[in-house]
Amino acid sequence: MQWSWKRIPAEYLVTNVKIYQGAKISRRLGFLHVKKGRIEQVGVGAPSREGLPVLDGRGMVCAPGLIDLHVHFREPGQEEKETIASGSLAAACGGFTSVVSMPNTEPAIDHSGMVKYVVDRGKEAGLCRVFPTGAISKGRQGEQMCEFGDMVAAGAVGFTDDGSPVANGALMANALKFARMLGVPIISHAEDLSIVGNGVMHGGYWSARLGLAGMARAGEDAATFREIELARATGGHLHVAHVSTRGAVAMIRRAKEEGVHVTAEATPHHFSLDHSRCRDYSPLFKMNPPLREPEDIEAVAEGLTDGALDCIATDHAPHTATQKEYQFDQAPFGVLGLETAFAVGVTYLVKNKVMDLGRLIGLMSERPAGVLGLPYGRLEEGAVADFTLLDPDHTWTVSVDHLQSRSRNSSYLGEELTGKAGATFLRGRLTWHDEDVIGAE
Repeated sequence: MQWSWKRIPAEYLVTNVKIYQGAKISRRLGFLHVKKGRIEQVGVGAPSREGLPVLDGRGMVCAPGLIDLHVHFREPGQEEKETIASGSLAAACGGFTSVVSMPNTEPAIDHSGMVKYVVDRGKEAGLCRVFPTGAISKGRQGEQMCEFGDMVAAGAVGFTDDGSPVANGALMANALKFARMLGVPIISHAEDLSIVGNGVMHGGYWSARLGLAGMARAGEDAATFREIELARATGGHLHVAHVSTRGAVAMIRRAKEEGVHVTAEATPHHFSLDHSRCRDYSPLFKMNPPLREPEDIEAVAEGLTDGALDCIATDHAPHTATQKEYQFDQAPFGVLGLETAFAVGVTYLVKNKVMDLGRLIGLMSERPAGVLGLPYGRLEEGAVADFTLLDPDHTWTVSVDHLQSRSRNSSYLGEELTGKAGATFLRGRLTWHDEDVIGAE
């Protein structure tokens, strides 16, 4: 018995799908049995239960809902760029069922009331789980530490001043100590502003040729070294955001081998695009950290392959069209990522044989869940039915019509990518359906 996308029953079967489990994708087709928002059964072959409504997965990959540890939803204060609701829709479109939001809003998420606001708005939207982080310092000014305990009680899953580094080493050390007691990580925006200065892109051949102020690799490398040593000294959990240099990858790999509690993420644009993309002065390629050199891209991809880097995170950073039409040196840093992340991974990592599809999906589901200890990212009996149907062979050209964000500042506009989410389910409930990928019924 088939059923309409418009009316999802409380109990149903998803059949004719390749099941992702344990970083592997089954070669044989299988099924998922969903009942009242949970996974009743998952397996290969034909389901044992008959007479239930059936969704034909048409040979697609049934994967855990993707999890993004780094998004900017801009609410409160900059709703013209993104709201929690519009960002949640962009997430569902990309196959994500859980996201971790950054606190650099206006005002900053620096007390329990603001944390609760984000949690409540995420629940109201109902399209993905929104886990807020709290600011390390009040107002993200890098001077006085926030009340961590109150924010964790309200729902914060970590702390960061992302968008700005914490220059005060003593403050960062104290943050790592207190966060350790609460069992949550400190997320580092690893950047030494005394080295980076007023740079607007990677410091190298293209910055010199374009006459733009460069951001030296040393700015990220020096900050990463400091953060690792503070984590070593305090025993705290350090998570390094948006790693972009070969030096940072090497330091994180070595720190893990030495037993330091450090995890790290890389963005799709840092393993796919290099600084030559800035050659036409387009602000669609302006982000922080900046696009680096091919050697850095290779190191980031290698880090994702060998485990030096734990997961892929988008650093989804919406800006209005007007802001991204400023001259390159005046435009804000940041680009979109949620709608294109899976496709960029397939196109640049899987198709180029850097890794297989199973590892890519793991880096976007199980692995980020593990970083924060979230009870998601797996397809197993009894688990919450957060899942997505992915077509790794669907080829599409990115256009504004594919973007659900309020903003349009994607670095991949006009580029042909492979891989797309056909449908996304949160607690067994449909949150996204792409007729171009999986059909109308």
